[in-house]
Amino acid sequence: MMNRINIPANTKWAEIVGYSRAVRIGNMIEVAGTAAVDDDGSIVGETAYEQTKFILQKIEKALNDAHATLNDVVRTRIFVKDISQWEAIGRAHGEFFKGINPVTTMVEVSGFIATELMVEIEVTAIIS
Repeated sequence: MMNRINIPANTKWAEIVGYSRAVRIGNMIEVAGTAAVDDDGSIVGETAYEQTKFILQKIEKALNDAHATLNDVVRTRIFVKDISQWEAIGRAHGEFFKGINPVTTMVEVSGFIATELMVEIEVTAIIS
């Protein structure tokens, strides 16, 4: 049986919904949809670019906590409130993943759990 490592989300929603920021089983890590919310519950970033950078920093920390790095990411899924912001979001994504180039999907959604949120990202990582 493979060991399971749960990385806590530390958000006000995690307790209600019952989820982890990331789960590692064997060499595979799934990182939950991550938004620009800090440990105090405050939204970080006034632009889609700023929110994306903060989100990717949170994801990088979750991967590190699961003994992985951004280099292990094979897929990102980006959910955006306004698809016209794709370039700013994509630029931030590129700053973190240039040279790694995971497969990526970006889709527009009607909204998030908090109205100020503009972006949510989830990733899949496989440690080789």
